[in-house]
Order: sequence, then structure tokens, then C-alpha cells
Amino acid sequence: MSVSLSKNQSVSLSKQSPNGLSSITLGVGWDVAKPKGFLGKVFGGGGGDIDLDASALLLDASKNEVDSIWFGQLNSHDGSVRHSGDNLTGEGDGDDESIAIDLSRLPRQVEYVVLTVTSFRGQTFDKVDNAYGRVVDNSTNRELARFPISDSGPHTGLVLACLSRAGGEWTFKAVGHRTNGQTVKHLVTDAVRVI
Repeated sequence: MSVSLSKNQSVSLSKQSPNGLSSITLGVGWDVAKPKGFLGKVFGGGGGDIDLDASALLLDASKNEVDSIWFGQLNSHDGSVRHSGDNLTGEGDGDDESIAIDLSRLPRQVEYVVLTVTSFRGQTFDKVDNAYGRVVDNSTNRELARFPISDSGPHTGLVLACLSRAGGEWTFKAVGHRTNGQTVKHLVTDAVRVI
């Protein structure tokens, strides 16, 4: 059964998947916010496309950047992390963007995988509904943890969650730190500070 997390809560993925964890997917999904109130429905204010971008920042034990995976670089240099590609609209059911991680091939120096979400076009999170981040065990296709994102507001970036390794055990932490930026490169300083 999947664990639903709130901001700053964490879960041991190793305990959630006692038969071993070798490959996971970090998924992100969202919907376009519908107009609110009578005037919103009459004059619009919602609808349209929302282009959010999921990205992964790989950090070593000292929180130095090892690699980053985003719409501008869909695969890590070593091939252990793969991005599904850029969803420009947020349309459709399920994950809008996902990042697959082969934990068995992830370089030993990588101790943290930080999941971020940014708005390349500068659209703010108050135009987004039903957003979430989640972790899926690829060997069983079972969702291990989900973090509903209820933080709407005028920000354009979010340090969503962090996957961390300690002695071969993986932990997923819901971070939910609001920030601003159009790509993962703009969020590195905040990500290092809040994980």
C-alpha cells in the first residue's frame, strides 16, 4: 500500500519494498486549474496549457552537483537516469512527466536525487490543480509513496522531494519548498540548502 506524505515527512523505500529495490520511477502529474467563482467562470482566468518541467538533480555526499536530468538533457551521463520527455500541456491522466532511475547503476558517489518542478514559461503554481509527486517500484509497478502538492501560489519552482541513500537504504522525503526558476539549474542553490 502506498504511503501518502505531507511536507517534510519521509518514508523508507527499502521497507516499502522488502524484496529489494533496483529500479524506480519518480512521477509528477498536474491539471490546469479551472476558473474559480462566478467572475472567473464568466471572464475566464483558468484553462489553457500549463508547461511544468520535472527534473532530477544528482548530488554527492557533500551536496555537490554530479549531474542533472531535465528537458535539456534527458539522460544522465552514465545512462542510469532517464527522463520521459517534456509534456508541454499537462493534459492526460496519470504522470505528466517521469524520471526512471536504475538504482543498481546509479554511481556510488550519488547520495541524493532531488526532484524539482519548474515552469519554463513562467506560469505560476496558482494556475495548477491536483499536482503530485510519487515513487513507483518498476519491478512490481507498485506505487510506494505519493506527495500531493497543495502549494498553489505565485512561485514558478518547487523543490518537490529528495531521494537519499544511506548504507544501501533509500529514503524518499517530501520537501515542498517554494522557489522561483525556469529550469533545474536555477534551483540548485535552494535544493542544496533545503534537503
